[in-house]
Amino acid sequence: MNAEPGLIKRGRKFDQVLEGAQEIFMRDGFEGASVDDIARAAGVSKATLYSYFPDKRLLFMEVATGQCQRQAEECIQSIDPELPPEEVLRGSAKRMMGFYLSEFGRAVFRIVVAESERFPDLGREFWEGGPAKSRAVLIDYFQEANARGTLRIDDPELAADQFTELCKVDLHPKLLMGLCHEVTEAERARVADGAVEMFLARYAV
Repeated sequence: MNAEPGLIKRGRKFDQVLEGAQEIFMRDGFEGASVDDIARAAGVSKATLYSYFPDKRLLFMEVATGQCQRQAEECIQSIDPELPPEEVLRGSAKRMMGFYLSEFGRAVFRIVVAESERFPDLGREFWEGGPAKSRAVLIDYFQEANARGTLRIDDPELAADQFTELCKVDLHPKLLMGLCHEVTEAERARVADGAVEMFLARYAV
């Protein structure tokens, strides 16, 4: 799978290929994932796999950014600027934590960090195709809330980064480093509530 990246072809086995690829990438990482194993897990021939994705990087990025994009879309649909900021932020915190703390979210993060030095495009493309989209949603909301007078934020970009990091406090690094293997709903609520309270202590009107 060393061909130059090209346009991704979609067809009736597209989702099938993605499911197989996700299984192998999560198990073996980017560099360790073989085309043979991906094709076998997907239940397709190598020729079919190549016809959809001429480059392994394209396949990984489709797997990695697909759920991030869905998260961003859900965030857009769920943000109602008419609601009090506390409600909007609490809902956003729960959605972000749902992804970052998930097995898939952690696995993708580990792969991108591990491979970004050898394959710098992976990190850049993952950021642009996933986290940057969710960040943009928060920035837009903060700009609108600032204009409405429901929040007082001079630097919406910094505020978006701050809120995202507050939602990762304690739980995300512990899961990544194997210090714990699961998180209770009570632990999630504690971090989410703390993130919202601290953020509003700084930016509430």
